[in-house]
Amino acid sequence: MRRPFALPVPATALAGALLMSVLAVPASAADGNGDKGDRGDKGFTITDPRVAESSGLAASHLHPGIYWTHNDSGDGPYIYAVDSATGKTVATITLEGVGTPRDVEAISIGPDDRIYVGDIGDNLGGKWPYVWIYRLPEPKNLVDQTIRATQYVVKYANGPRNAESLVVDPKTGRPYIVDKNEEGGHLFEGPATLSSTHANIFRPVATVDLWATDAAISPDGRQLAVRGYFGGIYYAWNGGRIKREGQLDVPLQGQGESVSYSLDGTKLLYGSEGKNSPVQAVDVPGGGSKSGSGSGSSGASGAGGGGLGGNVKIGALAVAVLAAGVFGVRRLRRRD
Repeated sequence: MRRPFALPVPATALAGALLMSVLAVPASAADGNGDKGDRGDKGFTITDPRVAESSGLAASHLHPGIYWTHNDSGDGPYIYAVDSATGKTVATITLEGVGTPRDVEAISIGPDDRIYVGDIGDNLGGKWPYVWIYRLPEPKNLVDQTIRATQYVVKYANGPRNAESLVVDPKTGRPYIVDKNEEGGHLFEGPATLSSTHANIFRPVATVDLWATDAAISPDGRQLAVRGYFGGIYYAWNGGRIKREGQLDVPLQGQGESVSYSLDGTKLLYGSEGKNSPVQAVDVPGGGSKSGSGSGSSGASGAGGGGLGGNVKIGALAVAVLAAGVFGVRRLRRRD
């Protein structure tokens, strides 16, 4: 993935704005792991030292309270099942038959309970002539195992590009990609049925006003949430013909990379890179709709309440402000 660059914003103004963002982090997100009865709705911390660059997140369809994640570039063909009640990895899946992953950036689950892994990142800024999607069945048993996946070649109708967001329509199973562009990108629609014998062409169908690092569709198929490093937007999904509805309050995170709706569609969980990285939960805009299955991938958040949790120290605030000054963000292209 490509790191964001620093903006020419006065340090004092940036520090003040970021401090207010930190103070707005929900207390539940700062408290650490959720109780078992909450199934992770209060957030959790990924404790597995092997998962140091969590870059995608998807709520399991078959195992309530489990979230699938993976590392950024540099890891092998692995995905990890994390128990949101404890933050511990309960199963590691090795993908067989996909070659060597290049830059895995996203994960989603389709209506057929199949996991889609997006090897769609491009650290060269859009130079790869093609990227890949891997698809495998979600395992019924959470044990370390090897599962054969199908590899699909992906090309874009208007040329190569960098992307970190992959979603699957929970009703039709059609895949979509949001590219990562500093000035705002596009939602790309894939074929209704992916082909393993020839390239799958993804075509732009709508603009997305954000430098997107992940996205997710709500379990009921009504809402698309797109996140960036320090902001987000949610849209009416409309079968891929999206309509902007509002701006999200994304929790302040050191390197915000992932988002997923909870299985019941009432929460949005935001993840970031780093060892012992937190996954923070907030209410879905409009309250969401309870459902028996989630589409998972990455998602959006609504406004959360509460102040700083007792475990957040002043030193952490300073580090957050400094890190944000180094990373920086792009403004949304227009405000609501």
